[in-house]
Amino acid sequence: MKVKADGDEPLPYAAMLAAQDVAQWWKGLSITALHIKLRATCGNRTKTPGPGAQSDLRALARSGMKIGRIEDVTPIPSDSTRRKGDRLGHRL
Repeated sequence: MKVKADGDEPLPYAAMLAAQDVAQWWKGLSITALHIKLRATCGNRTKTPGPGAQSDLRALARSGMKIGRIEDVTPIPSDSTRRKGDRLGHRL
């Protein structure tokens, strides 16, 4: 938990703070280079990584970590999973 409010957890600022702590911890273990695998939720949800993914990568690069390969490992369904709602769509 890097931020106090629960609504601020998925924001880029919280992701940046977490990435800085992880980079500092890895430097203590003398890890200086890494390969990154990004994963989104998928299923019948979004297939793109969240808003914190880009700020995570930027914070890791700025903290001195060498980034080798960035790979998207989001599972993509081969069958078309139906979204929530009926013919009229998901109504709020």
